[in-house]
Amino acid sequence: VQLQASGGGLVQAGGSLRLSCAASGSLFSISYMGWYRQAPGKQRELVAQITGGGSTVYGDSVKGRFTISRDNAKNTVYLQMNSLKPEDTAVYYCAQFLGDWAKPRAWGQGTQVTVSS
Repeated sequence: VQLQASGGGLVQAGGSLRLSCAASGSLFSISYMGWYRQAPGKQRELVAQITGGGSTVYGDSVKGRFTISRDNAKNTVYLQMNSLKPEDTAVYYCAQFLGDWAKPRAWGQGTQVTVSS
């Protein structure tokens, strides 16, 4: 399986971006998908997760601003990011899991998001 993340870029504080992660291979509709981010000098952290049934979990720092969604017909998961802050600046990664959040099946290559103040 391969994951291709896209949609990153440079945006001013208060702006919006939508990230996409397209998955190849099978089992997408039943897989769990997650977005994670890593800023320079910091550990990777959870941004959002979505199960095959559509249940979602968000990191505390993005609740109310970011929305994760999926389109199983397109094998794609999205991350809509609104009200962006400079502290959201990071490389964003998508990942796929098959029923166990502790065992990623695959990681995407990462897409840079930079929020200017």
